[in-house]
Amino acid sequence: MTPMFKFQKRNLNSDEQDYVMRNWRAWAREDQIAPDDPDWAVWLVLGGRGSGKTRTGAEWVLDRVRRGAKRIALVAPTLHDAREVMLGGDSGLLRIGFRHERARYEPTRRRVVFPATSGRDPAIAYLFSAHDPDSLRGPQFDCAWGDEFCAWPDPEAVLSNLRLGLRLGAAPRLCLTSTPRPLPVLDGLLANAGTRLTRSRTYDNAANLAPGFIQAMADTYGGSALGRQEMDGEIVRDHPGAIFARADIDQARVTQTPPLDRILVALDPPATSGETADHCGLVVVGRRGEGREADAYVLRDASLPRAAPDIWAERAIALYHSYEADGILAESNQGGEMIETVIHQIDPDVPVIRRHATRSKRGRATPVGLLYARGRVHHVGTMEALEDELCAFGGPHQNGSPDRMDALVWGVSELLLNQTEPRLQFL
Repeated sequence: MTPMFKFQKRNLNSDEQDYVMRNWRAWAREDQIAPDDPDWAVWLVLGGRGSGKTRTGAEWVLDRVRRGAKRIALVAPTLHDAREVMLGGDSGLLRIGFRHERARYEPTRRRVVFPATSGRDPAIAYLFSAHDPDSLRGPQFDCAWGDEFCAWPDPEAVLSNLRLGLRLGAAPRLCLTSTPRPLPVLDGLLANAGTRLTRSRTYDNAANLAPGFIQAMADTYGGSALGRQEMDGEIVRDHPGAIFARADIDQARVTQTPPLDRILVALDPPATSGETADHCGLVVVGRRGEGREADAYVLRDASLPRAAPDIWAERAIALYHSYEADGILAESNQGGEMIETVIHQIDPDVPVIRRHATRSKRGRATPVGLLYARGRVHHVGTMEALEDELCAFGGPHQNGSPDRMDALVWGVSELLLNQTEPRLQFL
């Protein structure tokens, strides 16, 4: 609902306001209106939380009833979700439409009955739980609305039975509303010529959400893979062959830095400078605990694009002092002595730790990926560019040199994998 629409609405009396608010097409967004071409079978409505997906699905069902649909399936993750969200929620079927169109819920029969019009039989919508795909065997429908289908326990089985039941009327159709997840069944729908897709973000519906909700969500999830999925409605994928998984990063993410026992500024400088140079990887990492009980914390990604040696050296030294780090860690294979020289020309008191690579980037990254999978590496806040690079590395969509990742891998390896274990020494 736009600010201009709200202004115009204030100039109407209560009856006029009610009429306008019930007239969905007067104020719905373009992505909330069903496709107007005649050739689609599935309307896929993907959006972030609170983006208006439920209202979109409910209004579509009511529109189908107005057009003569008589048998409708309503499928939710559970029957409770069907009752409380698809029917009784603020945007549910029992709350929309004009007064003479209001449906009646019959809980004992798990159905919603719409008022009969022009002497015709009433339209009836039946409730189904996605936990019981076999309940969709047998019934037949003119249309169906499935809500949060990406959260169904077995969406492929449910959709298979549901679509076999869409066999009434001249053009049976299915509307699926959901916050997306990277599922094969979703990919199959998107690839189908009979599917039409609309997208929306949480921000698109800001005028209808509580003040502060958007900012609170952005503060909590902004920039993360989870935020891009739950707020922006993106299909966030882990690439085949990738070493790092977004779910592992999100699962271990924290918002506050605990007291740390050791902090390093990990540096992966480019071999050259200028327009064709790689990025300079600069990542601040810390360790809490000792030995196998230790965890690593990624504090900051401060990587630089195509920086000259004096620029990245000054940035690394500034991070060292800002975080009260124990040293700057750098790979010695490519100009290790030069790195130390450049840094000490600016600040001779900064400790520089040099490590020599004996394995490939993938060989070094794999054990760190396992640490992520075990929940032992925590990102403090979100670092979108770094996380995108981590999750693309090793997959088919990796682009360019993974300099941010390389710096992080060196830092985490030094803190967790290169710890000196206590030993007994016989004298």
